[in-house]
Amino acid sequence: MWLPQLHLMRVISAKSQGYSIATDISGPMTVNGPERGSLMVQCVYNSGWETYLKWWCRGATWHGCKILVKTTGSEQEVKRDRVSIKDNQKNHTFTVTMEDLMQTDADTYWCGIERTGTDLGVTVQVIIDPASTAAPTTSTSTTFTAPVTPEETSNSPTLTGHHLDKRHNLLKLSVLLPLIFTILLLLLVAASLLAWRIMKCQQKGTAAPGGRPLLCRPDPAADHNLPTKGYHEALLLCPG
Repeated sequence: MWLPQLHLMRVISAKSQGYSIATDISGPMTVNGPERGSLMVQCVYNSGWETYLKWWCRGATWHGCKILVKTTGSEQEVKRDRVSIKDNQKNHTFTVTMEDLMQTDADTYWCGIERTGTDLGVTVQVIIDPASTAAPTTSTSTTFTAPVTPEETSNSPTLTGHHLDKRHNLLKLSVLLPLIFTILLLLLVAASLLAWRIMKCQQKGTAAPGGRPLLCRPDPAADHNLPTKGYHEALLLCPG
C-alpha cells in the first residue's frame, strides 16, 4: 500500500523540479546550450533497468523520433558524430552530451529505454543560445596586416643606396690600404739599402793601411764644372 504512495511522491517531486516523467524514467524538460559549445542531459531510471539499452533520439513525435545514439547494455561510452551517451548503472542515470552545437540542433529530443513492446521515453526540449556577436571581432585582429605606405616605399631605395655607398667605400679602403702599405714598405727598403750603402762607404773611407785617411779619387767630370778651388774637394762615393 505504501509503494503507490511512494511512487506518487517521486512523480510529484520530479515534476516540481522541471522533469518529464514516464513511470520508470525521467529527465529535464528543457536544456540550454551555447552555439559552438556543448550541453549535457542527465536522465534517471528506476532500479531493474540497469542492463537495458538506453537511447537518445530526435523528433517531436514518438513514432517519428530518430535515434542518434544508443548504449550497449554496459557502462561503456558510445559516441556518434557530435553526440555521446554513457550509462551509470550504479547511480541509475545515463548522460547524453552534445558538442559543437548549432542553431539547427534546437529541437525536441527523447531520453528512452529499449524494451520488449513499447519503449520507455520522456521528452527533452533543447534550446541553443546564439553565439556572442563580439566573437567575429577576434578574427579581424588575426588577419590584420599593416599596409605599406608610399612614404615607406619611396624611402626604401634611399636606405638601400646608403648601404651600397657604404659597402663601396669599404671596398675602396680594402684595395687602397694594402697598396699604400706596399709602397711604404718599398720606400723603407730603398731607404735602408741607401743608408747601408752610405755606411759601408764611410767605413772604407775613414780607415786605410798605415793610419792615413783614404780619399776617393775625384770625379773626372767634376773638374769641368767646379771651380779650381774646389777641385780637390769633389769626391766620389767609394765603390762598394
